[in-house]
Amino acid sequence: MRGAPESTRVWVEKIMGIPMSIHLISAGDQDAVATEGAIRACFDELHDVDGIFSTYRPDSDINRIRRGELSLADADPRVAFASAACERAAHATGGLFSGYREGWFDPTGWVKGWAVEEASRRHLAPLLTSAVAVGINAGGDLQLFTADGSDRRWHVGIADPHDRGRVLATLDIANGAVATSGTAERGHHILDPRTGAPATGVASATVVSDGLAQADVWATAAVVAGALDHSWIEASASRTGIVVDHEGAVTRWLGSTMIDVCAVSGTREV
Repeated sequence: MRGAPESTRVWVEKIMGIPMSIHLISAGDQDAVATEGAIRACFDELHDVDGIFSTYRPDSDINRIRRGELSLADADPRVAFASAACERAAHATGGLFSGYREGWFDPTGWVKGWAVEEASRRHLAPLLTSAVAVGINAGGDLQLFTADGSDRRWHVGIADPHDRGRVLATLDIANGAVATSGTAERGHHILDPRTGAPATGVASATVVSDGLAQADVWATAAVVAGALDHSWIEASASRTGIVVDHEGAVTRWLGSTMIDVCAVSGTREV
């Protein structure tokens, strides 16, 4: 693959209320039928998950459970699976993450990352037998794959939540996931499960992990924890990440090691 000119194809659909785009990078001929089939299968699986877990569609399993029309035992088996996964995430984060919102079962904070990771591993990763790289962008959250033996890297820019035209950092990733959560774009929509009040201290939190389910949970947990609480970082088993507070201070870490805290006026090593 090295030396051949690369070409990029992009497919986009709106799923779960957000644009999801699949990016395929190749350096030669692709089996068009197999490629289109894999892309369609990935999108179809995500549409199917949305039909089960959407809080906006009245016929979803989640809303039918809320109305008392469907029991957890009689719902799609993936609902019970999500419930168990959310319980594990709540335990792992020390209560910083929850599958409930305002008293209702609402696993959407876990479902998107899990669904995108699972669908892309199942349908997109096999395309690497002939492609250089393939990845999916789900409203800014990424699951990325690169072929074995390729020196290509995905260059991922982390935007400044206080100035969307400015890039705070660039990450080079071969295989892995990037999730960002925060209040800069959607306001204080994340609730602290421990108090029920909106989480207000973090403008954005970006977490890099092997898979998007893990990255998404811990990005949410980082927002709830606030800018001064770093105790969760070791438990997250993340590769790296960045938290930006509402004053513009930036906290970075690598593995479980803090790199620095960059305040508006300068940098302090920790």
